[in-house]
Order: sequence, then structure tokens, then C-alpha cells
Amino acid sequence: MPRQTTLMKNEEIRTTWRHVDADGKVLGRIASDIAMVLMGKHLPTYTPHVLSGEAVVVTNAEKITMTGKKLDQKTRRRWSGYPGGLRVQTYRTVRDTQPERLLEDAVRRMLPKGRLGRRMFGNLHVYRGAEHPHSAQQPKPLANAS
Repeated sequence: MPRQTTLMKNEEIRTTWRHVDADGKVLGRIASDIAMVLMGKHLPTYTPHVLSGEAVVVTNAEKITMTGKKLDQKTRRRWSGYPGGLRVQTYRTVRDTQPERLLEDAVRRMLPKGRLGRRMFGNLHVYRGAEHPHSAQQPKPLANAS
């Protein structure tokens, strides 16, 4: 029999859970590792049009680091849609107030755009401290997280 590409179907997918401790990790490097796991590109059964990735739990989001002067020079911009509605914050301010938001934004931008990307992003759970409510899923540690 010749070699054939195997395409997974939705009913064949079993979601497994991974845990990442973000203490001392660099934001972009850990975000790219998490995005790869959410998409399922690390699996031999990767299928681009199916939600074949794993669920990821990230703890210690407040201890994420950034290289260089990015904490003070990079900004997060939000616009309400109204005139004068632009809100600009430095990454240091965001890390001090909403540390989960930094990692979520970085991972969201690395996922595909559209319905499937939004479903993949739903499998990401980021928590500020070391505790998380997903112990019942028995998440395994993510080995290759930078």
C-alpha cells in the first residue's frame, strides 16, 4: 500500500492537557511554544482544518520576563471606536495590573485568524499565580517550553 496522508476527523480527536510554568520565561519564546501546542503542529496527526491541538494551562503569568527595554518601550493599544478613545499602556503597566493579558495577546496573534483560531484560543487558560482549577484534567508538563 502506498504512503497516504492521514487526515483526522473531529470525532477521532482526544484533547489532552498541558501545564506550563511561566516563571522566568521570555514572553515571545513561550508564546510561540504554546501556539504550536494549541494548533497541534507538534503532533504527527496534525490536520490544519481540525481542532487537533491540546489544551494549555499557564501559571505564574506575573513572572514573565521580556528582553531588553521592551517592558518600558512597547505599548499595548486599545481603541474603543470613538473619537479620542485610544488607550495606550506600557507592557510594564499591563504586567503589573493584568499579567494574563500579555501572554493571551501574544498567543492570540500567533494563532490562525478565523473561527478555528478562536476555538484554539479557547483552549488556553492563563493564571496569575501558581494555583489553577484544572487539576482534575491532570495536565502534563510541557517539555519543550522555552
